[in-house]
Amino acid sequence: MHLAYPAVLAVLLFCTGLYGVLARRNAILVLMSVELMLNAVNLNLVAFDVWLRDTLHAGQALTLFTIAIAAAEIGIGLAIVLLVHRNRGSSDIDRLRDLAEPPGGPGTGPGSGTGLGAGPGQDTAEAPQQTTSARQSEAAA
Repeated sequence: MHLAYPAVLAVLLFCTGLYGVLARRNAILVLMSVELMLNAVNLNLVAFDVWLRDTLHAGQALTLFTIAIAAAEIGIGLAIVLLVHRNRGSSDIDRLRDLAEPPGGPGTGPGSGTGLGAGPGQDTAEAPQQTTSARQSEAAA
């Protein structure tokens, strides 16, 4: 068997998956495109394993590991997508950008206060303040 046939098929699968990742807005379709890309890698691993006539069958063993990782990835990915869909009502990737933290890091947005131990019913001005010397003495202890 020529190596060119499975290699060309793997390139077509990988390019289709890459297009799906870059062009799609639905998170489930992006996960399916990632699966296409992983299957293209699996096809290449098995094809090169057969072509090289490896006695250890390392390509097939790596394919099994890739399948296991893909199963874990799709399980966790679908759980995240379902959670976001329940909370937001959509699995559109562009609408998920509002989940990101504001520029400047956590706790720097408007109305964030100091964030040092203030509970839901407390004012941030009443939260205990630590001085630099108190932090240094705790670090030394």
